[in-house]
Amino acid sequence: MGHGGNVIQELTTDHREVEEIFGKIEMLPPGSKERKDLADQATIELVRHSIAEEAYLYPAVREHIQGGDALADKELEDHAKAEQIMKDLEGCQADDPRFDTLMTQLMSEIRSHVTDEEQNLFPRLEAACTPDALMDLGDKVRRAKKTAPTRPHPSAPDTPPLNKLLAPGAGMVDRLRDAMSGRGKES
Repeated sequence: MGHGGNVIQELTTDHREVEEIFGKIEMLPPGSKERKDLADQATIELVRHSIAEEAYLYPAVREHIQGGDALADKELEDHAKAEQIMKDLEGCQADDPRFDTLMTQLMSEIRSHVTDEEQNLFPRLEAACTPDALMDLGDKVRRAKKTAPTRPHPSAPDTPPLNKLLAPGAGMVDRLRDAMSGRGKES
């Protein structure tokens, strides 16, 4: 969840961890209960990651990158699509006929989003910000991930200040639900 380094290093490490989970899902046979457990783990990581990006990365993109508003808006649209897919996936078991379709959609959406961030957004942010600013953003992202929700909330605000105010409360409720249900615990 928290890896250290600047914001780009932190988020890139998150990307690799989620891709590793996706790879494990793809290797398992359809209908395997472990696929659902891994999908839940991916969702937890993706939601935390998205909340942190929405709270700190995209405002920095708007502030520091020329044309940053359009860039941040596109990333938020990507998040909204992925979050709705995760919400739909939340209600499916691995043997549900919709599970594989939704999982394929989610992996495609996330892989496209990651490629865009790593090839377009991150280099532009790195060029526009000082190393200290990038390190400070990394610290903020790590703190945000610690209190972020673990479940998709498609109707929740995705821009400051409301997202920063509401996310910790939703995160607390989500973590309580996860603890009670065992969701997100590795087998």
